[in-house]
Amino acid sequence: MLQNCVIRRSAINHFPPVNQSAYQRFVFGYHGCDASVADHAILSGKHLVPSENDYDWLGEGIYFWEHGPERAMEWAQEKQRRGEINQPAVVGALIHLGNCFDLLDIRSTSILAGAFEILRNVLLARGQQIPENSGGLDQWRRKRDCAVLNFLLENLETPENSHETVRGIFPEGDFAFEGSGIRLKSHIQIAVGDPACILGYFRPPLRV
Repeated sequence: MLQNCVIRRSAINHFPPVNQSAYQRFVFGYHGCDASVADHAILSGKHLVPSENDYDWLGEGIYFWEHGPERAMEWAQEKQRRGEINQPAVVGALIHLGNCFDLLDIRSTSILAGAFEILRNVLLARGQQIPENSGGLDQWRRKRDCAVLNFLLENLETPENSHETVRGIFPEGDFAFEGSGIRLKSHIQIAVGDPACILGYFRPPLRV
């Protein structure tokens, strides 16, 4: 929907540059998938296919649960129950976050509202609908979030400031107990836009 959306660079010059030096670090990520996909990545070293759904929580990229192998397996098992894969499995990856647009940092989140306003004006000028999130309490279909992040990162992209990964925390699932603010499936997700940030794949031990 937004592939042909071009705006003047001056329209986003008011977005402050995000100093990414603090994110030059390594994390382990886990991707739930079919066993054939996991085997291929581990044995061949070829990268997983990026997700390009219009409802992806962090925009386009290769998705991982940060330090969450059991949650990745649970996701693969859910996909099996829906008939989307045959044999659930998990592939682990060593990821260098590189230049990370981190939604756990106010330096990133503080510019989201401005990006949304610009995107909304662009879409309204074209007579297009503004995407909305949906899917109950968890809002598991994040069409608006996805559109804003894709739009923002595309228009912030310069040779000097390219974002290689996006990272965010998501409260998810039922509350842990009565009156609790803790959710059972809360997690940190990483969307890798530059596959070069994935240094290698491995088969993780799982407690399932």
